[in-house]
Amino acid sequence: MSFKSIINHYRRTIMKALTGNIGKGVLIKKGKIDSNLNINRVLICRPNQRLGNTLLITPLVQEIIKENPNVVIDIFVKGRVAPIIFQNYPQVDQIIELPKKPFKELINYINVWFKIRNNKYDLAINVHQESSSGRISTIVSKSKYKLFGDEFLQDDSSSEQIHLAKIPVYQFRQFLETVKGKKDDSDYPIMNLNLSQKEIEDGKNKLNAIIENPTKKTLAFFTYATGDKCYVANWWTNFYNDFYSKYATEYNLVEILPVEDISMLDRKLPTFYSKDVREIAAFMNNCELLVAADSGMMHLGVAAPTKTIGLFKSGHFNKYKPYGKGNTMVLVEDNNHLPVIEALDKILK
Repeated sequence: MSFKSIINHYRRTIMKALTGNIGKGVLIKKGKIDSNLNINRVLICRPNQRLGNTLLITPLVQEIIKENPNVVIDIFVKGRVAPIIFQNYPQVDQIIELPKKPFKELINYINVWFKIRNNKYDLAINVHQESSSGRISTIVSKSKYKLFGDEFLQDDSSSEQIHLAKIPVYQFRQFLETVKGKKDDSDYPIMNLNLSQKEIEDGKNKLNAIIENPTKKTLAFFTYATGDKCYVANWWTNFYNDFYSKYATEYNLVEILPVEDISMLDRKLPTFYSKDVREIAAFMNNCELLVAADSGMMHLGVAAPTKTIGLFKSGHFNKYKPYGKGNTMVLVEDNNHLPVIEALDKILK
């Protein structure tokens, strides 16, 4: 573990200890429950800069819009990816961005907290219960009701209380049932980037430019990931030797490259490279299926949306596995890639 990772670990531990009790019982202590509450303005708090974590908010945004199509939503985030992800959600008004390096942008950092405080909301939602900044921003906000991420969670192994795309939707539904007596057992919203038809057509043109036969469906592979989540080139080479002979006749096969422009397949397949998140998603949308290591790009495939197989080595995959029907994950802890081939066969049959 690097020195930076050690510092961040202790920082998160200390902040969790300091903020863990923030918001306990606030929903109940607010006094008389207003059963006629209209959810007209909402603050969503997810101060994290990662692509995947931001995409995991999209089901909650859709759920809130379903409750009130004319709702105004502000999203408190970190980094610059959120405006790109939510640009086709007209109900999303302000993207309130926390600077990635607060000590270098101290004035901007302070202004962000004043911005949160200056707006009035019917509901503020902290998406991740363990986020210290999320809890603080929720308590700071001027909101009639506040959800801190754990009010309705029980000791339950159901996916509604484990997967990070479902938990805030579950919380919101339980809140509506508590406040308005409104129970909702419908399917949960999918992750969705809301690509426009033009974006999808442009993605199709970019795909057709690198494949030999546009009449065949395409299987895409994203082979890169950060840190311990990355599979070595030798694993991908062995996997390639099996899947190429099995699928190359019936499908086009392509590799989507990361921003680092690294190919773990040594560019054996036609490659697509872009730094534009929506452009990459539109390309993925035109593919039949995406195989991706655990990464933000895996979640981007889900939100494109296209069928996605996520590769996990270990860890809390139930929180982060590809979300929604038609998607799956494979636990690959060693050099055995046959379970991935089996997952491909099952989805493509």
